[in-house]
Amino acid sequence: MAYAAETNKLALFLPEPYDVIWSLVILVVLAAFFYKFVMPKFQAILDERAEKIEGGMAKAANVQREADELKSQMEEELSNAQADAAKTREQARAQASKIVDEARQRAEKDAAKIISEAQHSIEAQHKHAMTSLQGEVSVLAAALAGKILASKLDDDTVGSKIIDHVIDEVGDVKDSAQNK
Repeated sequence: MAYAAETNKLALFLPEPYDVIWSLVILVVLAAFFYKFVMPKFQAILDERAEKIEGGMAKAANVQREADELKSQMEEELSNAQADAAKTREQARAQASKIVDEARQRAEKDAAKIISEAQHSIEAQHKHAMTSLQGEVSVLAAALAGKILASKLDDDTVGSKIIDHVIDEVGDVKDSAQNK
């Protein structure tokens, strides 16, 4: 009896065989419907997404490859530009150095010319001053000698000899001053 009571209690949870059969039939029909109509659409959607993902990955790989190529080209162009800039700077430095040297040479030539002209001018002024001084000294010497030798200068030949002698002495003094 206990067995029968337990079987009745268990029977409450077990379905009837006809319910199991009809449930299996409905499950098979639904599975066939799902497999025939729903699964192909899911499969198509999944295949389409897989293709998009693979295409996107292929595009990403192509873009990455192109980016790497562009990067290498840019780096090469940058290195070429840096080399060109260095070459241009070096040429500019050389040209600037050449211009400075040429300007220095012109300045040295101009300075030498100015010094030479100044020396010639100084020499000409010195000669002029000496000539003027010699003339004045001879006039003063003649006047002084005339006063001292007032009586002897009345004779023109004696006066002329004294003036010539004083001029010669002034010329000797001038020559000795120029040699110093």
